[in-house]
Amino acid sequence: MSQHRRRRAPARKLQHRYALAGGAFALTVGLGVGLGLWASGGDETPAGSARTASQASSPPSAPDAGGTSPSPSRSYPLSQAPRTIPAVRSHTAARGPGWRPAHGERVVVSDASLADEGKLIAGELGLSYAGEKNDVRSGDVRLALSGGEGGNPESYTMTVRGGRVTISAPADAGVFYGTRTLKQEVHGGGTAPEGVVNDAPAKPRRGFMLDIARKPYTVGWIEDRVRELGDLKYNELGLHFSDDQAFRIQSDTHPEIVSANHLTKAQVKQIVDLATSRHITIVPEIDSPGHLGAVIAAHPDLQLRNASGVPTRGAIDISKDESAQIVDDLLDEFAGVFPGGYWHLGGDEYQALTVRDPAASYPQLAAAARKAYGPGGTVADLATGWLNDRAATVRNHDRTPRAWNDGFFRNTSVQPAKDIEVAYWTGKEIGARPPAEYLAAGRKVINYNDEFLYYVLGQPQTFVYPTGQRIYELWTPRVLRGTQAVPARYDAQILGGIFAVWGDRPNAQTQDQVAAGIRMPLRATVQKLWDPGKPELSWTDFKALAGRLG
Repeated sequence: MSQHRRRRAPARKLQHRYALAGGAFALTVGLGVGLGLWASGGDETPAGSARTASQASSPPSAPDAGGTSPSPSRSYPLSQAPRTIPAVRSHTAARGPGWRPAHGERVVVSDASLADEGKLIAGELGLSYAGEKNDVRSGDVRLALSGGEGGNPESYTMTVRGGRVTISAPADAGVFYGTRTLKQEVHGGGTAPEGVVNDAPAKPRRGFMLDIARKPYTVGWIEDRVRELGDLKYNELGLHFSDDQAFRIQSDTHPEIVSANHLTKAQVKQIVDLATSRHITIVPEIDSPGHLGAVIAAHPDLQLRNASGVPTRGAIDISKDESAQIVDDLLDEFAGVFPGGYWHLGGDEYQALTVRDPAASYPQLAAAARKAYGPGGTVADLATGWLNDRAATVRNHDRTPRAWNDGFFRNTSVQPAKDIEVAYWTGKEIGARPPAEYLAAGRKVINYNDEFLYYVLGQPQTFVYPTGQRIYELWTPRVLRGTQAVPARYDAQILGGIFAVWGDRPNAQTQDQVAAGIRMPLRATVQKLWDPGKPELSWTDFKALAGRLG
C-alpha cells in the first residue's frame, strides 16, 4: 500500500440539568472548553467560554449517580473542564474540592462484568479494588452500567461530587473510556475537577495500523502501543503481517511461507488478550492478490507471469484455483487467531492492472475472465470477483470485509460486494477516483489519507513523516484525499480514520524512533476523530498538555 505509496448506535439523548440553589450552581462547559487551573482553592474564575445547558450543543448529561451534593461553599472557585487527550466534549462545572486518590480508598463496581476495568484503574491510581459493593464510602470510585437501550456504548458520564467519583455508561467500553479520563486527570493535575463530564466519540473507528511484514517489532513494543492506544481511546489496531518481504505470524496450514523472524500464535494471543482488555479490536490484513511475495516464494508455480513468461513481482495468478485455495486456507486459519469483527483484504496494487493493456499482457487472466463472466469479461472483472470471493470467505466467519480503494475498479460488469468497506488511502492510482464517488455510491469509508496519516519509513518517493501539528490544524475525518474535505452530507458514511506506519525502508528508524515519531501524530489524530471540530487548545498548548500527561 505504501510501495506506490502506501457498532455503534447513536448516543442516547439525556436531559441536562442546570441547578442554581443556595449559592451552588453549575455551568456547562462545552466541547473541551475551560482553560486554566483546575479547582483546588483560590479565587480563580473559569477561563474560556461557558454556556448554559440551553445553549450547549455538546453531548447531554445523564442524571447524577454520584450521591448528594456537599453543602454549598464559596471557598471553592468554579471548577475547570478536565484537561485530557482527546478533550472531553462536555463538562458541567461546579464548586467543590474535586477528587484525588488517597491510600485506602476503593474502586467498586455495580456490576461484576466491570471487574477488569475496576482492577485496572485501581492499580493505576494506587487504590484497592473492592469488587461489587452497594455501600457508599468517602473517596470511592464507582463504576456502573447505566442500563437502558439505544445508548452509544462508547459514551460515558463521570460525576465528581461529595468526595466521590462515579463513572457510568451503557456498556463496559464507555466505562473504560471514563476511567481513561480519570487517569489522565489525576496524572496531569493531581485532582479530578468537581462536576459532571458527558463524553462520546464522534467517530466509531479510531485506529492505528502497523506494518509488521516489512519491519518486525517486538511483542513488548507492540504491547506498549496497545496500552498507549487504550489510554488515548483508540479502539482498533491493524496488523499488516503479510507482504512481498515476509509473512510474520506462525501458520499451521502453510508453515512453508512463514519468515524466520515471526510472531508465534501464543505471542499473538498475548497481544490480542491485552488489546481486548483495552477495548481494542485487532484487524488483520493478508493482502491479495498483490503483495503476496512471501507466499509466492514458497509456491513459485502460483506467481503471475506475463505473455512473455516474465514473473510479475508480488502478484499471484488469479486464474489458477490453487491461488484462491492457499489464500482461503490462510483466511480461515487466521480467523481463529483474530476474533474481532473486521478483516482487511487488501486488494491494492495488483500489477496486472497497472499495464496499458492487461488482456494482451496477461492472456491467461483475460481467458479466465471470459470463462467466468462471458465474452465481455475483463481482467478487472476477474480481480473484482477475486475480492468478492475472499470477502465471502471472511464473511463466513462473521467478519466485515475491508479493502483499499484502489482495489475497487471503474466500469466493471462485476461490482464489489456492498458490505466491503473502503479503506481510502490515495488518489494516485491509475484511474483514480475521488472519494466522493465511493460515498455517492453509498459505500462506507474509513480515512487512511496518505497526505496526513501515512508514516512511511525512510520517506520514499514523495512521502514525508507526518506531523501532529499538521493533523491537528488541517485534517478532519472528511479530508479523505489531499487537503480537501468531502461535502458534509457524507459525514455519516465516514466511519473514522486510521494512522498507519509502513515499513518500506525498515532500517530507516529503530522501533524506539518510530514510537517517538508517531507520539504526537497519534494524539492529534485521535483528538480529531473524537471531536472533528476546531480544537479549543492551540497546538502549543496541546503539545504541552501531552507532555504533562505522559
